[in-house]
Amino acid sequence: MDLSELRARDCVRDTVARYTHAGDGGKLTELADCFTPDGTLEVKGRSSATGRTAIVEMLSGGAAPADPPLTTSGAKFFQRHFVANLAFDSITPDRIETRAYFVVFGPDGADHWGRYRDVFVPVGDRWLIAHRVAALDAMAPDSFLAARWSQ
Repeated sequence: MDLSELRARDCVRDTVARYTHAGDGGKLTELADCFTPDGTLEVKGRSSATGRTAIVEMLSGGAAPADPPLTTSGAKFFQRHFVANLAFDSITPDRIETRAYFVVFGPDGADHWGRYRDVFVPVGDRWLIAHRVAALDAMAPDSFLAARWSQ
C-alpha cells in the first residue's frame, strides 16, 4: 500500500464522518456536499435522488425543518449515526468501493440500522460519494424513522 492509497482511504473516512455529523445536526446541505454534484443517494426499496439539491429535498421531505419530533420517553430529540466495519472492496486511482454497517441512535435507543454500499470518486483534494445505497435492515417499532415513513 503506497502513500496515495493511504491518503485516499483517509479521505473516504473523513467524508463518511462528515456525512454522519451533518446528518445528525440536521445540516442537509452539508450532508449533500459529501456527494459529487451528480451523486446519487438510493434508499433501497424506497427512494432515490440524484444531485445535491434533490438529495436535500428527499431527506427533508421537501419541507422546511420543523420543531424537533416528540420522543417516546419525552426526552429531547437527537440522533447519532454510528458507522462500523468500513471495508474497502476495490481501490483504484479513480474509484473506491466500500461497504459498512450503520446504526442510528436517538433518546429512546436504537432507532434504525442497516448497511451502506458506496462508490467514492476523487473531486479536487477530496473523495466524494458518487453513489450510496443505504439498505435498511430494521427499525424500532416506535422509532423516529418509523413515524416519518408512515406519513
